[in-house]
Amino acid sequence: MLELSIQKRFPEHDFALDVCLATEAPIAALIGPSGSGKTQTLRSVAGAVRPDQGRIVLDGRVLFDRSLGIDLSPQERHVGYVPQHYGLFPHLDVAANVGFGLKHRHGSPAAERIGRMLATVGMERLAHRYPMQLSGGQQQRVALARALILEPRILLLDEPFAALDGTLRAALRAELNELQQRLRFHMLLVTHDPEDLQLATECFVYAGGRIVGGSQSPPDAARLATEVLPDARGERS
Repeated sequence: MLELSIQKRFPEHDFALDVCLATEAPIAALIGPSGSGKTQTLRSVAGAVRPDQGRIVLDGRVLFDRSLGIDLSPQERHVGYVPQHYGLFPHLDVAANVGFGLKHRHGSPAAERIGRMLATVGMERLAHRYPMQLSGGQQQRVALARALILEPRILLLDEPFAALDGTLRAALRAELNELQQRLRFHMLLVTHDPEDLQLATECFVYAGGRIVGGSQSPPDAARLATEVLPDARGERS
């Protein structure tokens, strides 16, 4: 279960984030206009943004509590984060990108874990290619593998299909859904695309740095999305 109640001011953008949510959904979605705070919520959970006030708890474990002085590092949070443009290192090949975070962890040999994860996302034959040699869909699979190899309690995805064409977007949406069901991790997904809500069992609607609505019904979620995002498909979050 993810529980958070956080406040954060961004003076340089004249913007304030003030959100409170709790979800046990296997896949939850954050929807809303560009600049409404969805990405900053993900970054706060991942440890890339430090809220001014509040608390973040994942499966009963406190990741952040300003009043108690708790602020776990990104490596300590057991959170996987895939940013909108994937964040792959251009100078590292696929295998090195996927294994990058393992230097902070202990466990089975890195090469073995990398091989298993590349096979999981269907990229084992491209292990020695570089990001510039990959398609958008292949880059997304590498980014997913890099996040999942750390066995996160939750996977945070920021507009995972935004850079892909319609056919590939639908195919990768189905692949991600199958992967989530097989590996049983939780997901928190940011999207501008109402079709992405096919993945989610709960959604939260953002506007102006706050949560202004939500739904645990996929049909209702799709309706909400079309109401708040009538022309938003393809925008940045």
